[in-house]
Amino acid sequence: MVEEGLSMSRRARLTRAFLWVSVVGFGIGLGAKLFDLLILVRAWSTAPPASLVVLPYGPRFPMNPGDFFPPLSLLILVGVVGAIVSGWKTPFAYRAWLWLPAVMFVLIWVFTVPVMWPMNHELYFASQGLSRRSDAEIARLARRWVTYDWLRVGMLAVSFLSSVRSISIPLPR
Repeated sequence: MVEEGLSMSRRARLTRAFLWVSVVGFGIGLGAKLFDLLILVRAWSTAPPASLVVLPYGPRFPMNPGDFFPPLSLLILVGVVGAIVSGWKTPFAYRAWLWLPAVMFVLIWVFTVPVMWPMNHELYFASQGLSRRSDAEIARLARRWVTYDWLRVGMLAVSFLSSVRSISIPLPR
């Protein structure tokens, strides 16, 4: 059973709308994280702890990149949850594509809050000269942060690609 342009049900149209929100949200998030890692993070993680002076947080930096991701995450959450709810009656094989971005989204946040945020705080303290860690420990922390952030980029890529896949295949009735 394939969707047919004008006769697509209201539920199918709603699912498509939520999928577009997911695709756009994950696409923006993936692009932003890549920019963050390739430009901002590369600057502050080059030679820690000395390079941490360019860490984009605190009073010296006019905008906190961390202020960008929570509102975007709310938009993505609306998209993934809306797609799951409106696509609930689709066959399991299709619903799996709807669930994958939601699972990845949860994993990203479960990883971000307890793992990344404490490291962010410690790196910020180090940039202010307030850390009790040695220079070698701070350098290791910065390298670990970068590695873990690439894991988040991978999860975002899976989320984005599975959202694109969901919207690319005909929505079953």
